Amino acid sequence: MPLSDHEQRMLEQIESALYAEDPKFASAVRGGRFRSAASRRRLQLAALLLTGLVLLVAGIALPVKPGGFPIISLVGFVVMFGAGVLLLPTGASLTGGGKARPSGSSPGKQQKKSGGFASRMEERFRRRFEQD
Repeated sequence: MPLSDHEQRMLEQIESALYAEDPKFASAVRGGRFRSAASRRRLQLAALLLTGLVLLVAGIALPVKPGGFPIISLVGFVVMFGAGVLLLPTGASLTGGGKARPSGSSPGKQQKKSGGFASRMEERFRRRFEQD
């Protein structure tokens, strides 16, 4: 769904404020370096998971079992389990990342104590939205 003219102007204002506030971060985000590093890590962990699965199956299929214990399968399972755990998202995204707002409160009533960039932009947006 395309943005309206008002939303497009707001987005451009936010973008210009971001460049003014922290140009190094803004250029890094725009360049997409974070996204490529994360996707590369995901690909490496998926390959490690597949390697663990191959070791698990190979340990069962191969006749090499010292003392009757399939050690290759155990190593494969540990590798596969470790890669699977690392592939899981972080705890912040599992819990929702933020605190839930009480049902009776409106966004305008709840004020953040930090005077950060995001809170200033939210306050500006609220003021402009209430004026229109």
